[in-house]
Amino acid sequence: MKKNMSFRQSLVCFLSSTLLLLPVAATQAQTWPERPIRLLVPYAPGGSSDVVARAVASEMSKDLGQQVVVENKGGAQGMIATTEVARAKPDGYTLILGHVGTLAVNPSMIPKLTYDPRRDFAPITLLAKLPMVFALGNGVSATDLPSFVALAKTRPGVMNYGSAGNGSAGHLAFEMLKIATGINVVHVPYKGTGAQLNDLLGGFIDAAAAGTPGLLPSAQAGKIKIIAVGSKKRLAVLPNIPTVAEQGYPGFESSQWFGLLAPAGTPEGVIERLHQSALVALKSASVRKRMEYDSSEISGAGPQAFAAFIDAEERRWREVVHSAKLSVE
Repeated sequence: MKKNMSFRQSLVCFLSSTLLLLPVAATQAQTWPERPIRLLVPYAPGGSSDVVARAVASEMSKDLGQQVVVENKGGAQGMIATTEVARAKPDGYTLILGHVGTLAVNPSMIPKLTYDPRRDFAPITLLAKLPMVFALGNGVSATDLPSFVALAKTRPGVMNYGSAGNGSAGHLAFEMLKIATGINVVHVPYKGTGAQLNDLLGGFIDAAAAGTPGLLPSAQAGKIKIIAVGSKKRLAVLPNIPTVAEQGYPGFESSQWFGLLAPAGTPEGVIERLHQSALVALKSASVRKRMEYDSSEISGAGPQAFAAFIDAEERRWREVVHSAKLSVE
């Protein structure tokens, strides 16, 4: 009897303590945030990731009543910032801007990845998808994709292209283009879109691939030539530039995407509050105007849908990585 009573007493104590913790967790979610929130961007300033992060963070700051502070921390194919957030305290005060490179490409390309996209993060929302564009320096004689392919085939292994880094969206997009067209151009990785653009403008590289925020202003100023877009249909901001598919490569599609994630274990109430705040930001006039200018497709998909999307993208890009025989030690 004493043993039974002891068990009952222990059970009562356990249930009582658990029930006492529930209001505490709920209260924490209700009072959060009580201080500024860090949003790490795993790439250098000036690229598409930076533009999207700052546009959304500004509006989320207004909605949350606390500053969402963007911190650019590039390097190691995005692993530095992404690993830091994976190991951060799951309290909602440290977030990462997820990206096709860090979440869908790195798992297949980097053997010793320092984080697990599925295990280490709590997806919050898919923010937007951004079509890739392919550009040439003004020193290259080609004026469209067919003429560039023809030129590259006369100079195999001589011409080159730049990207924002190994495993970046531009890197994978151009490798996909190489597979589709059968050309052999050499990859030159940079530390961010800004550095890549500088060398494209200076004539040190022949071509580049990136999102519209990184290349469109220079193209509109006549300093570089955009010869194709990687989306399924033409972009409103570039109505005269045909898609890769239109220029002889049906089925070709390459876009980059961005989303918000928190460390695994972040309270569900905080995740939901962040998701709702992100939706408010995506509906704001300033973000919509920015996204429209960049021809981005706004999403807003929630935690479960975003998690499923990441899994599907990882499978899709795994095929490209293996076909192109890409690897980073």
